[in-house]
Amino acid sequence: MDIQTRKLNLISYVAQLQDEMFIKDIEDFILAELGKEGYDKPFSMEELNERTDQSLEDSKNNRVTESSELLSYIIRERQ
Repeated sequence: MDIQTRKLNLISYVAQLQDEMFIKDIEDFILAELGKEGYDKPFSMEELNERTDQSLEDSKNNRVTESSELLSYIIRERQ
């Protein structure tokens, strides 16, 4: 499975979450990781549009991952 598919699946999974504490954990993790890598600025509108277009294209071409597979990956990585 390619990384674009994994990212789309992650977005889909997170969009369905109802557990506020889990969402907070995800937010904290992402912000911490972004800080480590120096990603301290938001996307420009052009970058955001390009990423959105690529995501839509991946989805149309069935380059997606099941949410259950993504959840399993997240759980393995947290251990």
